[in-house]
Amino acid sequence: MICILHGYLLEGSGSNLWTRSIIQSLCRDGETVHLLCQENHPELYDFIATVHYYHPDGSHQTGLQRDVPYTGRCIMHKPYIGETLPVYVWDQYEEFSDVQPMINLSDETIENYLNNNIEVLKRVVKENEVGVLHANHAVLMSVVARRVSEELSIPFAIMPHGSAIEYAVKKDPRFFNYALEAFTKANRIYVIGKELRQRVNTLFPNIKKLEDKISDLHLGVDTSLFQPISKKDRSNNIEVLCKKIISVSRGKTVAMSNRLREGLFSEINQSQLMGLIKENADYNPKQTDHDLESRLRPINWQDDQILVFVGRLITSKGIHSIIAALPGILEKYPRTRLIVVGHGPLREPLEALLWALEKGAGDLVQNIINWGSRLEGSGERPLKEIQYYFAKLKKEGQLEAYFESAQKYLSRKSVIFTGYLTHQELRYLFPACDVALFPSVVAEAGPLVFLEAMASGCFPVGTYFAGMAASIDSVAGSIPADVSEWMKLNADENETVRDIIFKTKGALTVEDRYKKALRKITVEEYDWQNISKRLADDLYSMIL
Repeated sequence: MICILHGYLLEGSGSNLWTRSIIQSLCRDGETVHLLCQENHPELYDFIATVHYYHPDGSHQTGLQRDVPYTGRCIMHKPYIGETLPVYVWDQYEEFSDVQPMINLSDETIENYLNNNIEVLKRVVKENEVGVLHANHAVLMSVVARRVSEELSIPFAIMPHGSAIEYAVKKDPRFFNYALEAFTKANRIYVIGKELRQRVNTLFPNIKKLEDKISDLHLGVDTSLFQPISKKDRSNNIEVLCKKIISVSRGKTVAMSNRLREGLFSEINQSQLMGLIKENADYNPKQTDHDLESRLRPINWQDDQILVFVGRLITSKGIHSIIAALPGILEKYPRTRLIVVGHGPLREPLEALLWALEKGAGDLVQNIINWGSRLEGSGERPLKEIQYYFAKLKKEGQLEAYFESAQKYLSRKSVIFTGYLTHQELRYLFPACDVALFPSVVAEAGPLVFLEAMASGCFPVGTYFAGMAASIDSVAGSIPADVSEWMKLNADENETVRDIIFKTKGALTVEDRYKKALRKITVEEYDWQNISKRLADDLYSMIL
């Protein structure tokens, strides 16, 4: 049997989404899969049949036990790790009072975390005839797998994701050494494209025959979940979405957004703005906005131009560049709406930026751009992409005209923040949108939302580098070259905003002509069922 090691939850995107999607597909194929993770609500995932909880004294208890609607099943094991959860980038996690970027942790804390997982994994392997391990991320589950592999003589594979490499391995020699040892001993290293393959080879040039054990493994999409629809059916999709969220927990309220806007003024300084943000961000960010239905239903889903962004609301995802590009898009398409799906510390600064643009408060716009990531509490990076765009506009004598367009076209109705949505809601939203925008600032190994947009017939546009470039290139043979060019955003931060304007306008002319082609590619190349079958076959080959 296979045991997958994932140190986090199953909700959300990235490696969490990869893990739950692969396991669900394996269960559909009749596999019994063991999973080591920290998921708090296993009952939400219909492939999890049994859950075992392990305590500090070595005892364990069985929680959830049920039948599942698949020929296979997942058995989940949750080690006790205390209050500290090591992460790559800080986020809010239920049940953990001490969430810490792992580079901030002491050696003792890291080793304690590793040992807690190692002791449980050894029991799982011995008691369940587990024959092979698969570890997500370059650290720390790879270290757990390596140590158990050495002690119990069991093969293991690693699947690195970009976040661990960028925010841990490259930043702290301790984690580089952890990863080096694990990658050296691993039987297989799965990469989701040539860019990540290159990153691994560049990081570890001294590992002998490293290239021989690197294998490509596509990211995937549940093509049964995400499907195209006609324009006339979009409103129906949104109505289903609204009914789906009736009973979900709610986060941000209308009053919070109103108080933020009412507290803004052109001369507000950084300290005052950060205080105002803090006062109006006291909500659970991983929940859906209170008034979302009342903001989605009035949209003319058939005739308006609908743009969508799905992702974490942080500067590295580039959402600020879409906001800056809106006046230029609205000039040609004044009925454009931008749906912003996700949570993160940049949400309130973005709301402040929108207010300043709407009101023509140029000085405040410039200040927010200069303060940049300080407003989200993550460093000193200004919103450089907008800085460069404004500098060019000023040089061309067009900056004043830009602010006039922003005042003329932007309103509170132009941008709809949704808060947190799951795939059960996104499956209805993506097909109701015309263009999906993913202007990432940092190279990502493989943005799954790009593929979900494709599967839904929503034309995806993303920064043309890393994993995004691989996804775009996979389309090249199936649609005309000039059309695939609309998908490619220039990775040069000097050109980002202007390119978003240009490429979005182009993408909006595509309309429904290539929905079938995009759908066909995702089914043939990226369906999770095909990917999980290949993974299982390869993992089992290591046992022989």
